Amino acid sequence: MIARRWIVPLVAVVSIVEGCSSNSSTAPQPSLAAVTTVVATAAVVTTVAVATAIPVGATCTVTEFGGARPVTLHVPASYSCERPAPLIVALHGYSASGADIDRYFGLTAESDRRGFLLATPDGVKDRTEKPFWNATKACCNFGKVTTDDSAYLSQLVTDISSSFNVDAKRVFFVGHSNGGFMSYRMACEHSDQVAAIASLAGAMVDDVSTCTPKASVSVLQIHGRADDSILFGGGTIGSEPYPGALESVGDWATIDKCPAAPTATAKTLDLDSATAGAETSVLAATPCANGTAVELWVISDGTHSPKLTPDFPKAVVDFLYGHPKQ
Repeated sequence: MIARRWIVPLVAVVSIVEGCSSNSSTAPQPSLAAVTTVVATAAVVTTVAVATAIPVGATCTVTEFGGARPVTLHVPASYSCERPAPLIVALHGYSASGADIDRYFGLTAESDRRGFLLATPDGVKDRTEKPFWNATKACCNFGKVTTDDSAYLSQLVTDISSSFNVDAKRVFFVGHSNGGFMSYRMACEHSDQVAAIASLAGAMVDDVSTCTPKASVSVLQIHGRADDSILFGGGTIGSEPYPGALESVGDWATIDKCPAAPTATAKTLDLDSATAGAETSVLAATPCANGTAVELWVISDGTHSPKLTPDFPKAVVDFLYGHPKQ
């Protein structure tokens, strides 16, 4: 069954997340729901929305974001409230979890190395108790559960930005499988918030006329030719079709007003440890509107869940960082 192929071993992750607030006039103020305890560690103080004096550069305890669907923000030690930081929201595959996608993509370590804020939310559970994102007709609301994941994730970005100094030009979504489908939906419906997305083994909505972004969004699709769950060339889940990798990026090349669909480049990458050497070819369309780019990375013998190398998170974040909103 397709659901079984998407299951990633569950790893329990317990983390303590800290953030800070700034007296800068441009820094967003913490929301009452986001800040619960304040520890003063410096002499210079300011009054913020929680009516508590917080020194510049101080440490404060942040509660979970997301309301009834909580997620704890990972904040790297290098974070400073005086400097806008990128935000990456990572979306898991069907039946997996936020902890799973974090471990699979290696994002916490990369956050600590690169200094971006990281959110790894969980989808709601369907009638078989499997978490999912309601991304497209094909994937993956199999039980027809009522949920508005698009609004939930957009509000999550807004809530995080109200408590942390998020760089509005560098808000990114990444996802695997169902999470990749959902990342595409966020690009279609919330292009005002999203600068770029990266999808591993996901796909665009089949009916491209329903994708009407108000702004350009950079898109990276990563797909293995040997993926037998979400086929490289497209297919159906149940009776609902989904486009292939080439069609997905071709659609976005049109949306982003690129000069042509992505074409082969001389660049190669080593993303799959199951294959020796640089097994991944790179197709790219650039320059596109407003400094955006559309790329397809093809893992030659890659499966639905390839064994990712340490180069994977570095390469993906390089792409995202290279394409902020103009």
